[in-house]
Amino acid sequence: MSPQPNERPGRTIRSVQIAFNIVDLLQEEAGIGVTRIADELGHSKSTVHSHLRTLEERRIIVREGDGYRLGLCFLDVASHVRDQIGNFDIVQKEVDSLAEETGEIVQFGVEEYGKVSYLHKTQGENAVETLSRVGTQQPMYSTSLGKTILAYLPPERIEEIAAAMEYEPKTENTITGPEELFEELETIREQGYGIDDEENINGLRCVSAPVKNDETVLGAISITGPSSRFTKDRLHGELADRVQSAANVIELNTKFS
Repeated sequence: MSPQPNERPGRTIRSVQIAFNIVDLLQEEAGIGVTRIADELGHSKSTVHSHLRTLEERRIIVREGDGYRLGLCFLDVASHVRDQIGNFDIVQKEVDSLAEETGEIVQFGVEEYGKVSYLHKTQGENAVETLSRVGTQQPMYSTSLGKTILAYLPPERIEEIAAAMEYEPKTENTITGPEELFEELETIREQGYGIDDEENINGLRCVSAPVKNDETVLGAISITGPSSRFTKDRLHGELADRVQSAANVIELNTKFS
């Protein structure tokens, strides 16, 4: 696997890796115990137990009966991370407003480690269920948020991310290589918005607009819905206009806040 952008080669600490692997596993399945964790991670029970005791002592995890779950301290960590995004309140207000107006899913994403990370998501009254949730990541090449952000990054950063990505086909419409991606990015820059035409999930379409501060792209805002409602005419017309308008509001309020 190619190294991800922003990853720095060098020595790593095995015990820290084990501790975070335990945290990741408990995020996926709360309530599991020492034996299950040891089996899943391929470590001895004594090794896992010592790491669990350390994490429990630091109040990172909580023991309940014979199992463990993540501690509520992660709520504070998440709130702190969110607050590091200087314009989060502005983003949240506009995402919520657009979801209420359209009745669909509206999301805001930023680039991190060569992927699009979801910062905020709101579901309107007619929204369909999707797997994305705040804090998770998706590939940049198969999502409208990812492609739209990528289109406005500095050229050297675009090259770095494009070279590191593994172009796994999600659907028959997914971009499958750098050359096709670069053509799509040029189209996005020309029209001012990007689309996901059932490229990440069959039956789902999405349109995104970049949010910039002068020449720096801060992220992108998107509207997502079923292809039955998101016809191509509507995608490139009404919905593209709505998402570009929302992006402009965020940009203006960020600049003058």
